[in-house]
Amino acid sequence: MALFRDFPPRLLPSPSAAHYLGVSESLLRTLPIPRRELNRKRVYDRADLDRYADSLPYERQEDSGCDAADQVWGAN
Repeated sequence: MALFRDFPPRLLPSPSAAHYLGVSESLLRTLPIPRRELNRKRVYDRADLDRYADSLPYERQEDSGCDAADQVWGAN
């Protein structure tokens, strides 16, 4: 029986943090996400990445005069 289970790392280097958010590293560096220092390396905390993603607004859905069911089933 193994005592340790695989789990995702909490602190991520820039390439992994960018991949986690689905953005490029150059865009990641421009985002207002704090970095931490670990043995002189700058890393991103997954909790900060999640907090940033959670703060983003949802895409606005234009009111087309019909509800979601109408859009799915094509009713007018």
